Amino acid sequence: VQLVESGGGLAQTGGSLKLSCVTSGLAFRDASIVWFRQAPGKEREGVSCVSAPDLNQYYTDSVRGRFFISKDYGEETSYLQMNRLKPEDAAVYYCAAIYKTLSGLPHPSEVHFWGKGTLVTVSS
Repeated sequence: VQLVESGGGLAQTGGSLKLSCVTSGLAFRDASIVWFRQAPGKEREGVSCVSAPDLNQYYTDSVRGRFFISKDYGEETSYLQMNRLKPEDAAVYYCAAIYKTLSGLPHPSEVHFWGKGTLVTVSS
């Protein structure tokens, strides 16, 4: 199983970025996809997830209404659209997969598969 993130980079405050997570070898329809982030000196935190198979979405409070997660079954890819970026959104963003129906953002210890991350920098 591989999860490969892309789309990170430098954005200005108020700008947008769209992260992609291309998966391979995953039972995509059965996998809940989670986006985590980790800023320097901070713990890894769940940002958003889309649960399988019910497709329920969950967001951490700080990004709700600004970030939007999606799951493309044809491409077996998940996207995280990030709008109205803030300096505090800067972090390494990780894509993860869990073979479990979620009822909220999971803890990192629940993850079955991780991507290597993509860096998001937000200039103030």
